[in-house]
Amino acid sequence: MDYLDAIILGTVEGLTEFLPVSSTGHLTIAEKILGHQIDAPEITAFTAVIQTGAIAAVLVYFRHDIWRIAKAWTAGVFRPEYRGSRDHRMGWYIIVGSLPIGVVGFAARDLISGDLRSLWVVGIALIVWSGAMLLAEKRGSQSRGEDGLTLRDAVVMGLVQCLALIPGVSRSGASISAGLFQGLDRVAATKMSFYLGIPSLVGAGIYELKDAGGIDAGVVVVGTLVSFLVAYASVAWLLKFVSGNSIGKFVPYRVVLGAVILVLLATGAMNAT
Repeated sequence: MDYLDAIILGTVEGLTEFLPVSSTGHLTIAEKILGHQIDAPEITAFTAVIQTGAIAAVLVYFRHDIWRIAKAWTAGVFRPEYRGSRDHRMGWYIIVGSLPIGVVGFAARDLISGDLRSLWVVGIALIVWSGAMLLAEKRGSQSRGEDGLTLRDAVVMGLVQCLALIPGVSRSGASISAGLFQGLDRVAATKMSFYLGIPSLVGAGIYELKDAGGIDAGVVVVGTLVSFLVAYASVAWLLKFVSGNSIGKFVPYRVVLGAVILVLLATGAMNAT
């Protein structure tokens, strides 16, 4: 992998990490087009590591909110009077909601980096999960904002987020859909999706860092930096977009991309791995 590959993949990661289109699916496709073996350990590791750039963008973008939540949660651990505040509760929501994907991701790590790293999986998941996104928009009441978040919301979103371990589903698409099903509005569900992504993606990046040794460190740094810069702009755009638009607007793109992948695979024009 060279620096041009790193720039391309960092851009793809930054653009797609928080959009409900599956960053892992897009990275898998891009890596295949660039001529890499997509199930190679070092490629899987590179994919996970550059995701930390996108998470760093969330940390910077929401730095004031995250700092406020972290302070309130820490204070509440030692001082009971802080335990009923919204920010203290939000700290617990993020922690508890992040646990499922950590457990499932570790338990299924061989499957995730092996059999699931297939373009067949990506193509099918892109199409199938599109139906869930449309249903979430149709059935969700969107009657509650960020102030109405509950522990149940965080747990449900965290559990559904585990489906994003399947390339093509989309972590944000899964968790935002789960929030909509729970009655959250799009902005609240999207912000909670951002928060839940921080522990899971940082953990995955740290865990996979050991396997990225086969790639030049400079290449990894460039990919991560590009991912950060592009993701920062993507976060700002998505929050503005969901305030007045359905996530269902991403469905046609997902379905067309999934169909194209499946046709290319079925005709032998592209190999699955």
